[in-house]
Amino acid sequence: MVQINKLRETFLWRRHNLPRMNKKHDQHKYEYTARPLTWLMLAGMICMLTACQGIFSHRNDAPTLAELADDSVTDSETSQNARQVQSLRAIDGEVVLDATDDDSKLLDSETKRIDGTGEQRETKSSGDIQNELRKDDEIQIRSQSPSQNLYTTEYGNDGTVQTAEYRQPPNPATSGGQIRYAAAQLGLDGPTDNSVDTPNPLLDPDNPLNRVPFDVYVEEARTGSFHIGAGVNSDAGFTGQLMYDERNFDYRAVPNSWQDFRDGKAFRGGGQGFRVEAMPGEWYERYMLQYSDPYWRNTNISMSFSGYYYDRIYRDWDENRTGGRISFGYRLTPDLSVNGSLKLESVEISDPRVSGVADLENVLGENDNYSFRMSLSHDTRDAPFLATEGHFFEMSFEQTFGSFTYPTGEVEYSKHFLVRERADGTGRHTFSYNLGYAVTGDDTPLFERLYAGGYATIRGFRFRGASPVDNGVQVGGNMRFLGTLQYMFPVTGDDMLRGVVFTDFGTVEETTRVDWEDFRVVVGFGLRISIPMMGPAPFAFDFAIPLNREETDQIRNFSFFFGISKT
Repeated sequence: MVQINKLRETFLWRRHNLPRMNKKHDQHKYEYTARPLTWLMLAGMICMLTACQGIFSHRNDAPTLAELADDSVTDSETSQNARQVQSLRAIDGEVVLDATDDDSKLLDSETKRIDGTGEQRETKSSGDIQNELRKDDEIQIRSQSPSQNLYTTEYGNDGTVQTAEYRQPPNPATSGGQIRYAAAQLGLDGPTDNSVDTPNPLLDPDNPLNRVPFDVYVEEARTGSFHIGAGVNSDAGFTGQLMYDERNFDYRAVPNSWQDFRDGKAFRGGGQGFRVEAMPGEWYERYMLQYSDPYWRNTNISMSFSGYYYDRIYRDWDENRTGGRISFGYRLTPDLSVNGSLKLESVEISDPRVSGVADLENVLGENDNYSFRMSLSHDTRDAPFLATEGHFFEMSFEQTFGSFTYPTGEVEYSKHFLVRERADGTGRHTFSYNLGYAVTGDDTPLFERLYAGGYATIRGFRFRGASPVDNGVQVGGNMRFLGTLQYMFPVTGDDMLRGVVFTDFGTVEETTRVDWEDFRVVVGFGLRISIPMMGPAPFAFDFAIPLNREETDQIRNFSFFFGISKT
């Protein structure tokens, strides 16, 4: 109709703008010659519209309301339209649309008119579409026959035309233009106002018509891995690593045959963790067996226990530890967690380098070491290695008993500031600082005292080389304060090579009083090399110069750490 009106308007415009030498004669001649052409074109347009309406009303793939609103309806849903009949009923003065599969209702398509009292009057439709205009107190409901799809929309804001009630939130993706287009496709006179610019599609989630059946196939990813690695650093020398790590362990999945091992079903599927590790080395070796459950007994409490054997050759004695630890944790928020652990171990001290040092001779032989530790930590860092944003805070208390009885308290805080970065998030410049304070009781044995020196504490010194000394033996202290200021910047465009400038400072004292003459201060620079295929931890090389130190301290200007791990 719109196209016809435009054509007629164009024809009239041409008629009124013709040159008129003889007004009456020209007009009569023009009407005589134009009238057949006008009616011929009008008849052709009517035939075209009639044919298009017949094609679109009987084709099997007619666009549904869900297709217009979501573009995700499958052919199986469209084929069910002929068996879905919509009925209307009034509940508490509101119009409610229900779905039914009654085949008898397919014989007649109906348009029900509901007045304000909830009474219904039915009118048989003579075609696929039946539109009823509002009369008196009646409410107009627009719909179409079950051979197509129910189409209900809101035509005005004055309450004269209302929609059936729906139970799905509005779909903002459907625009008023789509509604008007759909109305034109169905032969309806679309709304002329903006009341359908944010339409409410009638989609009942409980209606089988609006359900899409689909199958989900889940294939479990590889959860077990075997690691072979090696590393060397300035504190522990050369070490190797053999480790098997399973992140979906299940101790109850006992295999029934060798086929279960080949299929990967043996001891798998419970979401638990299991790790076996062997780390032999030049001055340090460790062997460990660990089991963990992130949801212990189907709760939000995590649990882990481990057994270990540890041997370390220090400068002044050899230390061997055999024991176990059980830990429980609870995550209060995504960043805040609390942990508790119980440790039972036997510590053996042997091969003293010198004799006559009371603190060393008191711990020679085997020592029972039992402790209970509680900690609270808050971690918002973006990465455990080379963090560029966030902070880390941990506060812990540990009470030890056995051969020696003493408490230990420790607080650590680190903060990372992102100074600047490239537009794509690479090339980050980061300033960070770290502060740590620890204190322990007077009865603390030599092997549990506090030490400093090395790449993990104060660079520029040997491992434990910035600690109190008695007769040439590093005996440690009962108080330790450490701090670091560091600026990290990229050297290459791919962030594989980064540079750092830093200053480390701190002290270890036998009492809680700080002797500023012994306060260590170091400045230096270094490189960080990140190679993902070599492992998660970067290679680290640092050069540091002590500016202030104790006379008995042992200097090491160059410190390093790098390791290789293959899965």
